[in-house]
Amino acid sequence: MLYEQEQIMQAFRLFARLSMAGKGSEDELRLYFSDDQVRGLVDQFAREVDCAIISAGDNLYFVPLALSSPHHIKNETLKRTYLKAGSTNNDIYLMYVSIIVLFGAFYNSYQTVEPTIDFISMSEWLKLLDERLQALKEHDPEMLKDAEKEYKFNWCAILEKWDALDDLKETAKSQDKRTNSRLGFLDSVKRFLEVQELIQDIGNHELELSEKAKTIIQRYYMEMEYNRGILEFMYQLEEKKGEA
Repeated sequence: MLYEQEQIMQAFRLFARLSMAGKGSEDELRLYFSDDQVRGLVDQFAREVDCAIISAGDNLYFVPLALSSPHHIKNETLKRTYLKAGSTNNDIYLMYVSIIVLFGAFYNSYQTVEPTIDFISMSEWLKLLDERLQALKEHDPEMLKDAEKEYKFNWCAILEKWDALDDLKETAKSQDKRTNSRLGFLDSVKRFLEVQELIQDIGNHELELSEKAKTIIQRYYMEMEYNRGILEFMYQLEEKKGEA
């Protein structure tokens, strides 16, 4: 396909702005959808760096799809910005599992297309995460070790991290990343999700998904290619119990 010079420059300028800001303005959204060739070029540029352009509500977002993407948030940035001092990659794994459980709560199962609830409380999120991690403990230790190799996910370290958090401090009035509690940890995850515009705090310690999150979940999150079977592994014990 042949492109005009102006179309190429428009597409490159739009891609550059989106990649730097992470989202686009109304004018950029309008340009993206008004010219099929410009949109095709922008999408092609994004794929070259393992990213995607998605529209959600009235916004346009630039979303990394793989760890290999130069636009993916680095582990050190996550630890320095959102987690407490001395955090390790295992804290990030626990962070990821916490997000999986949060999203799963809205969709009832990892294969549901539309959300089944409108909001969730922090305490309910904590309860569901604890239930899921306690269920993982019921797996045979050797099975967990095999799963670590298969999914490249340190399940034993995640469970140890969760157990090490002080659940006696959950009634504290103020929870933040300095509070060595499970709610304090979830508050750190919550702040990350808010900055990424994936959730909104609607008050009374209750959270709802953003349109950006719903679009990402529907388009990518449920796909085996992106979650590497982790969702299926986390929920398979529950399914087996139901069959029994």
